[in-house]
Amino acid sequence: EPDESSCFDNLIYSPTPPPDDVELLTNPSTYPNPFRHRAKKVKMAVPGTQISKRRKFVADGVFYAELNEFFQRELAEEGYSGVEVRVTPTVTDIIIRATHTQEVLGEQGRRIRELTSLIQKRFKFPENSVSLYAAKVQNRGLSAVAQCESLRYKLLNGLAVRRACYGVLRFIMESGAKGCEVVVSGKLRAARAKSMKFTDGFMIHSGQPAKDFIDSATRHVLLRQGVLGIKVKIMRGSDPEGKAGPQKTLPDAVSILEPKEEQSVVQPMSQDYGAKAAQAQAAAEAQQQEQQEGGEEAEAQS
Repeated sequence: EPDESSCFDNLIYSPTPPPDDVELLTNPSTYPNPFRHRAKKVKMAVPGTQISKRRKFVADGVFYAELNEFFQRELAEEGYSGVEVRVTPTVTDIIIRATHTQEVLGEQGRRIRELTSLIQKRFKFPENSVSLYAAKVQNRGLSAVAQCESLRYKLLNGLAVRRACYGVLRFIMESGAKGCEVVVSGKLRAARAKSMKFTDGFMIHSGQPAKDFIDSATRHVLLRQGVLGIKVKIMRGSDPEGKAGPQKTLPDAVSILEPKEEQSVVQPMSQDYGAKAAQAQAAAEAQQQEQQEGGEEAEAQS
């Protein structure tokens, strides 16, 4: 098990050794292979092997894309929101972000052990060299993937399109988003396909800030009358901690500073400096004269 001081303290760890009663893992022929539609030469770049940088980037990208697609189909009901791959010289850690982490683990960790075995056999990882973790999404209202899947299941259960979209829109804005946009396209009611767009808040569409602040996701809903396309875009606000949004701010954001406190202006008054100087000189002369008189009296007494 991982060390308590590791960086995976907030994750749910999956024990690697499977129990003895799991027959699906020992007999792969009885378990359907979810990767059967893929080519069999896809393999992640193993640390320590001689490979060019170009081939390494391509291999890692293909590995991530296939892994993400597999989890999208396998963990859709568990609120799958993304995957992160961390490669170390000894082990490859795969972190699955989902809204329902307990269902990802399964009963006594059986589900995640099956996923670990499938990934290990598919990509030909050595024994005990790959570990799967389940991390809970902190704020699912700001995750476009989670909200897109939520809207998809609402439409599959027969909820009206307008009511389902407004419910998702309201939940996203209550979660702290600056803006939101939901687009549903396809044969909604009539035989003619059309598109419905629901927006709220502030939304940007171009430039580098759109890549930094906007989280988008697209899904397809297979209904009886046809296929509906769903697209959800969420604009997050800036967060100094980087949890609820990017740490940077919008380039056109204007910050107004508070004015400095100024000293109060004293009411002006006129003053005759010549008369004041004459009075001071007269006072000095009088004091000097008194001192002289005092000295003469002291000499007379002596």
